[in-house]
Amino acid sequence: MRIDVVTIFPEYLEPLSVSLVGKARARGQLDVRVHDLREWTHDKHNTVDDTPYGGGPGMVMKPEPWGEALDAVIESGAQGEELPVLVVPTPSGRPFTQELAVELSEKSWLVFTPARYEGIDRRVIEEYGDRLDVREVSIGDYVLAGGEAPVLVMVEAVARLLPGVLGNAESHRDDSFAPGAMADLLEGPVYTKPPEWRDRGIPDVLLSGHHGKIARWRRDEAIRRTVRNRPDLIERADPAAFDKKDREILSILGWGPGPDGRFGRVAPDVEE
Repeated sequence: MRIDVVTIFPEYLEPLSVSLVGKARARGQLDVRVHDLREWTHDKHNTVDDTPYGGGPGMVMKPEPWGEALDAVIESGAQGEELPVLVVPTPSGRPFTQELAVELSEKSWLVFTPARYEGIDRRVIEEYGDRLDVREVSIGDYVLAGGEAPVLVMVEAVARLLPGVLGNAESHRDDSFAPGAMADLLEGPVYTKPPEWRDRGIPDVLLSGHHGKIARWRRDEAIRRTVRNRPDLIERADPAAFDKKDREILSILGWGPGPDGRFGRVAPDVEE
């Protein structure tokens, strides 16, 4: 996979040279190219922003440098190569989910456009939306100073799904939100050696060697954690995703099916 990032702060993307992403780059599994947007400016101040039409606070990133930068990046692709997917980090975009990470991991080329200030002149998005697959994406319901941090988040989420990037090819299949799971559940607690630490042990079932009981315990703990931290995932889950044992633990936790069959809290005071 090839990934290009156009930014006014190339140094912000240095973490892409370490950890899993850095190793994938070193092995040639991932081709990451970071570009300085100011290289496509033509005044002595390397201006990339200006005041917004219609007034208001803040500055807006100018279309000219973005257009020249994106044209150059796109034209650098090999003749006949598939055009890139343009990923635009923005608080007003669609939520970035594991499902979207999987979808993007199946593409051969991604171009990220982390903006600053009040964002990029809308005409840039419209211009490239006419010829590219453009994804406006948000990593959460909050506002950051710029789009570089979301790029780091999205690149790592996508890169770890590429074949050969993780040491164990099965590692990501049990992730929270992993597609194909019986229901979208948060991953439960995990433990490793030593068996006792500061007078705290680990659950006996994990030492039992009984794979069926261990799997059931992990499933129950995943349901407990999801009920506690992300009840919305339970509420919107397809009821068919829950087996008999799931329904038993949900009942213990104070949840039950409503008129439409979907689960909701019926006993708010039940201990979780």
